[in-house]
Parts: sequence; C-alpha cells; structure tokens
Amino acid sequence: MEGRLFDKPLNPNKHLKEQFVSNLTGSSLLEIAALSTIVPALVVLRKWCSEDNSGKDSAKKNDDQVRPVHKDWIKYFHTLLIDYLTVVLPVLLVFTVFSEWAYMCAISLVILISIYIMFERSPSHLKAGLSQLPSLRADISSYRVSVVLVTCLCILAVDFKIFPRRYAKAETYGSGIMDLGVGSFVVANALVSRQARNITSVSFKTALSSISPLLFLGFARIISTWGVDYQVHVGEYGVHWNFFFTLAAVSILTSIVRIHPKYCGLVGLLILAAYQIWLSSGLNEYLISDERSADIISQNKEGIYSILGYWGMFLIGVSLGYYLFINTTSKGKNRNTQVVQIWVLAISFWILAVISDSCIERVSRRMCNFAYVMLVFGQNFQVLSILTLVGFAPHKKNLVLEDAFNQNMLGSFLLANILTGLVNLSVNTLSATSLNAFMILSVYSFTLCMVTGLAHFCGVRMKFW
Repeated sequence: MEGRLFDKPLNPNKHLKEQFVSNLTGSSLLEIAALSTIVPALVVLRKWCSEDNSGKDSAKKNDDQVRPVHKDWIKYFHTLLIDYLTVVLPVLLVFTVFSEWAYMCAISLVILISIYIMFERSPSHLKAGLSQLPSLRADISSYRVSVVLVTCLCILAVDFKIFPRRYAKAETYGSGIMDLGVGSFVVANALVSRQARNITSVSFKTALSSISPLLFLGFARIISTWGVDYQVHVGEYGVHWNFFFTLAAVSILTSIVRIHPKYCGLVGLLILAAYQIWLSSGLNEYLISDERSADIISQNKEGIYSILGYWGMFLIGVSLGYYLFINTTSKGKNRNTQVVQIWVLAISFWILAVISDSCIERVSRRMCNFAYVMLVFGQNFQVLSILTLVGFAPHKKNLVLEDAFNQNMLGSFLLANILTGLVNLSVNTLSATSLNAFMILSVYSFTLCMVTGLAHFCGVRMKFW
C-alpha cells in the first residue's frame, strides 16, 4: 500500500498539459496591438479617476527609493482593491471570457480616453497636467509594472481552456501575446539599466554577484520542476534552459563587452543583422527541428542560440534608455519632446516588425530573430506611448497597485510562479469548467495583488541586486 502511494506521480496530467501548449501558431499582429492597448488604457483611465486616499505618505529617501509612511491600512487596501477591480480584473476578463471582444474593448477604451481629453479638460488644464510631470519616470514605472502584471496573469491562465490557445506561445513561427513576455522583461530592464545610466564604475566581480540571484533562480527552477515532475515544454528554451538563464546570460555578455550607451544601438543592430544572416543561412532549420544530440548545447539549442538576439535587443534598449530618459538634461529635452519621440518610435518599430515578418523571416520567439525583436520593441513602446497620455490631465500620483509591484517586482513574479505551481499540482486545469477556471484565476490574481500590497504597506523590499 505504501509502495503504491509513492509510485503515484505528483503530476499525472504532465504530458497532457505539455501537449496543451504545443504546436500552437499564435495570433495576428493586429490582435497583439489591440491587447497591448487595453492594459495601459485601463491604467490611464484609473489614474485620471483616482483620488489620493491610499492611506500612505511618501518621504523621499533618494532618487531610486521611496520610504512609505503608514497612515491608515483600511484606506490603503480599499484603494488597492479598487485598483484591482478597475485594472487587473478587466484585463483578466479580456484575456479569458471576453477574448472574442478584444478589438471592441480596445476601441472602446481609446474612444473613452479621447473623449476625456477633448471634452473633460480645457487647454489650461492640459497645460497644467503636462507641467505636473516634468519627466517620464512615473510612466516608465507604470510600463514596467504592466509587463509584470500581464506576465503573472498569463503564466497560470495558459493552463486553462478558458485562455485562448492563440494567446499562448507559438511553437516555431508566429506570436501570441505570451511570446512577448521574455522580450518585454529584457527591454524593461535595458531602459533603466546601469548601462543606460552610463555607470561604468561597476567591476566585473560586482556585475557577476548581481546576476547570482538569476543563476540561483534558474537552477532552482530546474530542480523544482524535476522534483515535482512539473510540465516543461522542451521546445521553448531547451531541456535545461529557462527564462532566468537567458536574463543572466545577457547580463554577463553586457558586463564583459562594455560599450558606451551612445554606441550600444549600433552594436545591437549589427549583432541582430549578423545573427539574422546566420539564421537565414540554415541555423533556423536546425533550431526549429527536433534534432538533439547528447551535448549540452544541442540539448538547449533554443535558449543558447537565442542569446544573440536577446543581447542585441538589450543593447538597443540601453541606447534608447540613454537617449530618451537618461541623457535628457544636457540636451534640454522636455516632456513633450520625449512623448513625441516615444510615439514615433512605437510606430516605426511596428512598421519594421510588419516588414521584416513579411519580407525577411516570420516572427519567432524561439529563435529571437529580427522580426521578433522589432515586434517586442513595437509592442513595448506602444504600451509606453499610451501611458504617456496620463499627462494630458491632472492626477495625483502612481496607483497604489503600481507602487506595490514596483517595490517588489521580482518578488511578485516569484510569488506568481509559486502560486502557479501550487495550482497546477492541486487542480486538473485541463478539466476545469470556464466558471471554475475564472474563479481560480480571480482568487490567484487577487491573492497576488494583496500579498504584494501587504509587503509594500509594511515596507518590505525584496532587493536582489
């Protein structure tokens, strides 16, 4: 009896779950653009309608950290609950129950924002609203939080049938909204990285210690997935590789090959061009094939070779961060100029993504080819450009939800991964009804937001580097 108990697999539906996320082709670029409009639009509308009743004050400690001063926990969590109901829950609905209405939802939100700008605010209010935000720092924070929030929602939702298969990661070519997750993390980190801020005094030893948490998390993921027999789609990164190793590899390369941010964009483009030529010369056929020999490189070919694409992506992000957000004082850029540049970049990257997808090679996250990099930049700058619209009307400050996730960004992502694993090991996600699936996702997202908010309210900061 005891032997039978231990012979029972911890994850009996492992292979079915792996097949559930295999052989997918993604959605259209137009649908990705529509989905990428919804999250920032909801944030903008919530900011315009929010009141300063968070129950907290903030005392400036330094340029990178805000020390919370507690006042009233009831007001704080009341505001956090409203943020959840007006931002997180609608996103969850659009990504599941209302997925067929994504275009209509995006158009409706754009119309609401346009009406608010045109009719609710006079020119004097517009001018006052713009003057309240001398820089785009708050918008950058909102953008980075949006990336984490959507990623946290999708990593569990993808295991349920209520989540459309076209939103999940594509097998070879094509792109679902989930394909943009790792690329978005790379871009979000690049824009505010030490390299973008031109901090050159960091030693290699310091840089290596800064990525040690990523290496630890990468190996911890390997051990934990093996220990509980958790489902892993080998075609995503390889047999042993994962998301954390990719981020660590990019950081190591950037630390070893030190380039001034002025030239990072050019070097990044050259790397991408050379890598794309290599892909088009036959490497792409090898990467999308099932061919794997016993050596470690072949076992993890997708993750290892795609580092070149992600490194080029990171370098371009560093250059953009330096010119747009860091090196602005010396050039006398104001917010209006920066906003225009962001919108122009968003449109330009989208055009390049469409052209490269049609004429060079189809988008592929698995290879991180040129089309994928352009799509990631187009989608990320689209989100950022919509968030800049918040400056067209006076508002108090960042949402409580944003401050909470911004203070513990990696911590909240780790919590989301732990909760996702627990749900998958305790619930047969494939057989869950639409109602049960949505209830589970609602409880999961609510728990994630409240725990992250509690850590923020208590002043807990998980700073890994």
